Amino acid sequence: MDRIEARPTDALSYNPNEPAYWDAAKLEIEVERVFDICHGCRLCFNLCPSFPELFKAVDARGDDVRNLTAGEKQRVLDLCYECKLCEVKCPYTPRDKHEFQLDFPALVLRSRAVAARAGGLKLREKMLGDPDRTGRLGSKVPALANWSCRNALQRRVMERLLGIHRDKQLPEFAGETFEKWIARVGLPPEPAAPAARVAIFHTCFVNYYNPAPGQALVKVLEQNQCAIASPAQNCCGMPALDGGDVAFAQKQARANVATLIPLVREGYKVAAINPTCSLTMRREYPTLLGTPEARELAAAVVDPGELLDTIRRAGRFNLDFRSAPDTVAYHVPCHLKAQAIGLRSRDLMRRIPGVTVTTVDACTAHDGTWAMKKEYFELSMKWGEKAFDGMRAAGADLMTTDCPLAAIQIHQATGTMPLNPIEVIARAYQPDGFARRIEPAPAAPAEAAAGPGPAPSGAPAEEEKS
Repeated sequence: MDRIEARPTDALSYNPNEPAYWDAAKLEIEVERVFDICHGCRLCFNLCPSFPELFKAVDARGDDVRNLTAGEKQRVLDLCYECKLCEVKCPYTPRDKHEFQLDFPALVLRSRAVAARAGGLKLREKMLGDPDRTGRLGSKVPALANWSCRNALQRRVMERLLGIHRDKQLPEFAGETFEKWIARVGLPPEPAAPAARVAIFHTCFVNYYNPAPGQALVKVLEQNQCAIASPAQNCCGMPALDGGDVAFAQKQARANVATLIPLVREGYKVAAINPTCSLTMRREYPTLLGTPEARELAAAVVDPGELLDTIRRAGRFNLDFRSAPDTVAYHVPCHLKAQAIGLRSRDLMRRIPGVTVTTVDACTAHDGTWAMKKEYFELSMKWGEKAFDGMRAAGADLMTTDCPLAAIQIHQATGTMPLNPIEVIARAYQPDGFARRIEPAPAAPAEAAAGPGPAPSGAPAEEEKS
């Protein structure tokens, strides 16, 4: 029996602007090539449901992926929830410049795009792919919208009509959006010599559902002498991509590029509060749009923890903390790992005097809209068990995660809603932020002012290794 050639053919495409991307026959060739490589490697056997399903199906078909039925192949693709961990672990990726050029999550997105173009978008994919529309509607009368999302009868109707599982905890609409809060309170005045210029990409989730991390970021940036902008924006486009709606994702991306590029050219970094959003703008926009402006924006996007750590390394981070929790459990978001920037928000929390941070490195399996769907909710809770157990076992005063959807999944499993690390840092600057008070360091004697003097309050004696 002839083996499938592992090296790519002209069927390979991860770029929706290329004709080959939309060719269904070429997609089939590429699916078989990738499935064959993955079946022979098996490095990702425990990352998500897709790979065990693939290995089981191929084993049962004589170890030949060409013997799989269309339904078996589709099942493997459907079980991918785009956590990106396989791309992180895989040794055959374009990122590693390997000749196989294998990117399993990108292949899955391509398959969904081709299917959506051929068969049209389902109502559920249309709704979940445009969270701004849902947010605007729900924010008109948030109390009514939240009641509806909690009402058992309404949830059964929602499950029947939209395929959203009746038991899935949904985020609640905020009484005041982040944009309205900014309009009401205003932004802090620009410092004379800013430590950084920061445009906050607050994300649709923070805007409509949980403004607290956005508000905390404004306060932390102010504490660290940053110039702050809050530009107009829309959803990053990842929900649309996940549902196969490439055209709408491109529209969303173009709108964000248009509003953010002027600030980037004035020297602003774009701090995206949700790791999924920063990953999308960094990794997807350059290919999705294929423009110099998209690449320029991608280069300016940062995670808030990454930005603040840069300020710390420059010696300008405010370590004058006034209160602290004792113990914190920190969940590592998959889409933060995929950016390979380290766990900067966790390390910043460790800078708060006396805080012990336990790291829980496991996927919660929420991943965008996948966990909301009727056919996948129970499976998502099963695949998130390692993360849930780790957060419980930490026995910490606080649970934290940078990912707002992981927070919802953890809350559903444990009964505790994690904070964003930026909220912990913001509260630690306040004397009444936590029960444990931190007294300010005594001022240096006047005659010693010219010497090195004591480290700022809360500063470690030696530089922490990253």
